[in-house]
Formats: sequence, C-alpha cells, structure tokens
Amino acid sequence: MMDILEFTGDFRFLSNFYVADFVWNGTLWAHSEAAYQAAKATTKEDYMSFLGLTPGQAKRHGKKIAIRSDWEEVKYDIMHDIVHAKFSQNPELKARLLATGYAHLEEGNNHHDQIWGVCPPRSSQGSNLLGKILMDVREQLRNSN
Repeated sequence: MMDILEFTGDFRFLSNFYVADFVWNGTLWAHSEAAYQAAKATTKEDYMSFLGLTPGQAKRHGKKIAIRSDWEEVKYDIMHDIVHAKFSQNPELKARLLATGYAHLEEGNNHHDQIWGVCPPRSSQGSNLLGKILMDVREQLRNSN
C-alpha cells in the first residue's frame, strides 16, 4: 500500500474527529478528540463537559479550560492510550487499520498542526505524532493477533 498522507476519504477513520464509540478512563466517548481534550481538565466538571460535544466543539472547548500542569509531559502517552482504545474496541476499525499494512501514516492537514501532524500536507513540516502513534498501535494490534 502507498503512504497515507491525509486522513480524509477512505482514511477518515484514522482521524480523531471520526465518530466511533469506545471506553477510556471509565467513560464512554463518541470520538477520540473529546477524550483527548477532556484529559487536559483539572476538574471533574470540566472533564465531563466534553461529553456530547462534536469533535470541532471539543477541540475549541479544550482551549477554554484550565489545563493540568503536567500536560506537556503526559499528552503523548494519553493520546496513545486513547487511540489504542479506539481501535482495539472497534473490530471494524481495527481491521481497517491493519489493512493499511506497513504504509506510512501521516496526518497531513491545513489547520497548522505541526505537532500531531504535518502542515501543509506532503510537506514534511511537522512532527506527525498522531501518525506515529497510529503506526505504533497498528503494530501492537498486529502482534496481538
């Protein structure tokens, strides 16, 4: 399979904005964006305020709450746990992720995210942390079969 350089079209399921129920941290989430943004929260009230939000709403709301002091140190591991939960708990999504084989996964975007992705797409400008997490989770799931 060729490299996947954007999470659109047939590969939209790789995006944190893709709606797929899963349980993480004892809570049922409708998409990984809400779970990730909620993980920033310093209070239970803020944490729970992400339930029922669309992915876009969750992303915007995550910029309005107080963020835990250790966020920069823990955010990668939290994202990894959330992505693993999403794919391990959804057999269809797991199969689709595994079907990407050994393709390089890159979260190409136009919203200036050079931490979790690459912006602009196909530019190699960015850390692509989400793509790296997805490739790691894919390997973990492949080895657990």
